[in-house]
Amino acid sequence: MKKNIIALFFISLLFYFFSCHSNNQINSRQADSTGKTVITNPANNIPEMRKEVKIGPVAEYKEKTDNPLNDWYFSAKLYETQKTFYYLMKLQFEEIKGEDTLKLPNFGYEPKPVIQKGKDKYSCIIGFMDDSNKFREFRLVHVENNNHLKVTALKHYSVATYQE
Repeated sequence: MKKNIIALFFISLLFYFFSCHSNNQINSRQADSTGKTVITNPANNIPEMRKEVKIGPVAEYKEKTDNPLNDWYFSAKLYETQKTFYYLMKLQFEEIKGEDTLKLPNFGYEPKPVIQKGKDKYSCIIGFMDDSNKFREFRLVHVENNNHLKVTALKHYSVATYQE
């Protein structure tokens, strides 16, 4: 009985692997001059460095805090860097400021970073638009105990290349 369950598990796992990966072609196939099939990764089409770096933020979120005496905000801004998939994050809650680097995955198209409001007060979600124009969550920026800015990874993305 135990052997049957283990065998069924491995058969299910193999079926899942082949069904999920058979139609998801990340790589494209082309024939070179000798007729050999060459597999190319679309991620190689995007240059590693930007030709021009935008000066202002490419995405931002800003929310006024409840402090009645001051004009303070919770904010997150993303700025381009010289490297194509790297962004400078400038974060602020009232007078607490922080900076970090955000690296978006290279899926073979220009990155489109987006910041959306989070579900909690003084929180936002940093993500990107995929090739179907669907928002993909990446990092959560939030305030803990009313005195700490925190960045938490929500999801991880990677690009895999393989040959059949």
